[in-house]
Amino acid sequence: MRRLCILRLSALGDATHVVPVIRAIQDSRPDTEITWVIGRQEHQLLSGMEEVEFIVFDKRGGWSSVKALREALRDRRFDALFHMQVAARANLLSRMIRAPIRLGWDRARSRDFHHHFTRHRIAEVPFQHQVQGFLEFARAVGVDAAEPRWDLPVTPEAHNWAGARVPGDEPVLLISPCSSHERRNWSSRNYATVADYAIHELGMQVVLSGGPSELERRVANEIVAAMSGSCIDLVGKDTLEQSKALLKLADLVISPDSGPAHVASALGTPVIGLYAATWSKRSGPYNSLYLCVDRFEQAARKFRESEATKLRWGTKIEEPGVMDLIQPEDVIRQMQTWKELNS
Repeated sequence: MRRLCILRLSALGDATHVVPVIRAIQDSRPDTEITWVIGRQEHQLLSGMEEVEFIVFDKRGGWSSVKALREALRDRRFDALFHMQVAARANLLSRMIRAPIRLGWDRARSRDFHHHFTRHRIAEVPFQHQVQGFLEFARAVGVDAAEPRWDLPVTPEAHNWAGARVPGDEPVLLISPCSSHERRNWSSRNYATVADYAIHELGMQVVLSGGPSELERRVANEIVAAMSGSCIDLVGKDTLEQSKALLKLADLVISPDSGPAHVASALGTPVIGLYAATWSKRSGPYNSLYLCVDRFEQAARKFRESEATKLRWGTKIEEPGVMDLIQPEDVIRQMQTWKELNS
């Protein structure tokens, strides 16, 4: 396999899960030329990866983006396609990629007729974390992928930016409060409670981080208003590259199931993941599963009248009030665990 094309457009967290696949191939088969068809925002996050050719697809660009992708791939031939996205749009775009080996997800993890756009499937492994699921693509072509490796690059300029905005020697708690799925989000008052605990009991600086959306700005304002202590509010004030630097600088991150949780984990920063709408066993921050507060099993019983293990793998329980199953005391307990482990 000399020429490999990877198709995974989104989202930020899932794109981060692709990185260990690339690292495994680079380690095992350094002569393989890797091309990644990727979304615009995801490219901004990962563009510094070495020895990877990126073909950027702007999902908001309509037919002009489709035409641009067709032109970019017109004269290209690959030995293999890793078709890593099951969504209908990605399935259709995969037709533009010419490769005799077309490897996709197993039937249990497929939808939108994904299996009709591939010729080969990865192994079906029940109850598998997403990171290990992605690594099945590498294993399917004979690449050893036992331990995931990320080594996400962060530019010196971004490091300098983050250091200038978070001065001082106190340990840093970064709160990234919002997922793009609103019902995965914890309450602003609860975030304020654990932020104040970090300041008054653990002697930490608290940084709020997030994008420029109206929701994220509103939530940040609510957290600041509910806190008795002060924090550094950087919501909507950083680029994706700078956000990586902030996540790297932090000593601890608190976040729901979101892109920043996975990026922080990939950077080696401990993450307290907040999980009730989704299951950390499947989509938790891979290197910090031991710190997650997970109430998905309770959510399954309350909202689906079922045991979690009987639901389809990947089921989401995005119901009003589901995140209220997590209490501030649950998170504070994990903060204490983190503190003890780092004393």
